[in-house]
Amino acid sequence: MKRLTFSVSLCLASSLVASPLAAAVTSPADDQAADYRKQWHSDIYTGYQNLATQSKTLTNQAETYCQTPSPEGLRQTKQAWLDAFLAWQEVRFVDFGPVELGNRAWQFQFWPDPKNLVARKASYLLKDDAPLTPELISQSGVAVQGFPMVEFILYDQTFNTSDRALPADHTCKLLVAVTNHIADNSENLARDWNDFQSNYSGNAQYTETTIKAAMAGLEILEERRLAAPMGLRGNGKRSVYNADAWRSGTSLIAAEASVRGLKHYFLPAFSRLLNDRKLPELARNIEQQFDEVLANFPELDQPMAPLLVDDNAFRSLQSLYIDITQLTALVNDEAAVELGIVRGFNSSDGD
Repeated sequence: MKRLTFSVSLCLASSLVASPLAAAVTSPADDQAADYRKQWHSDIYTGYQNLATQSKTLTNQAETYCQTPSPEGLRQTKQAWLDAFLAWQEVRFVDFGPVELGNRAWQFQFWPDPKNLVARKASYLLKDDAPLTPELISQSGVAVQGFPMVEFILYDQTFNTSDRALPADHTCKLLVAVTNHIADNSENLARDWNDFQSNYSGNAQYTETTIKAAMAGLEILEERRLAAPMGLRGNGKRSVYNADAWRSGTSLIAAEASVRGLKHYFLPAFSRLLNDRKLPELARNIEQQFDEVLANFPELDQPMAPLLVDDNAFRSLQSLYIDITQLTALVNDEAAVELGIVRGFNSSDGD
């Protein structure tokens, strides 16, 4: 994959629309605002490096398993997939910069998938024994290239009762090819984000862009990843198939990782910004609400499906949803208003 060039980065930066917050940080106080961006850049880079490390471990484990298959090797491969997938969830909120190039975010996680395209693509690629080259994976579209395809191979119940189930040779080759694609993407993303530092830190508009990315991440978590499967949106019916990572039963563990990533990679600099803008109480409230959300775990580190069919168990999901809603309101409404950030269409409603 080609590396991000500064000319492309500059185009990304120049396409941003100015706002009250952006205007505010082009004043002499911009040196202070640049410090927030330097911290965000460093923190997000830590997350991207972790993604690259975990993804490399995944592809190494997939290769080891396929060379010498065993039940324990399969268990270790599933764990390696989960570790890498959760590392992606932690940085998933970053929706600008190098992750935009080549649909990288979609390559990591093709979701939502209402037409079950991941399964259809897997069936197509495995129907014959044509070579599964890196070029073929790169040309096969985002439904093939990321964590959901590996999840399908490892966890899909119907597929795993077929004669194509692991450790079938061609399926092993697909597993290794896709995990290698993920690892290459992760390494390139971390490197490109590092190269992006001067543009990001030096452009005042990225302050608002980063905050809006966190806001969008919270909206998507609240509306798509929780409310939709809980039956609080759409047709009002509870359905785990509206959640991400339902095959592996890790939808809620992934949600926890996303909140933890926001807390580690977004909140520190954001709290500094709020305190410097004379909003210490709001900063404390947001920090405390992050802790409230995470306090729902590890009790909810379990599959979502059983919680959707049991009304008593469903209450734990409701508690999580309420805590997420309150966190979203603090960041997306109260903080946004105080900082002069004007949101356009809801980024998670498809408008």
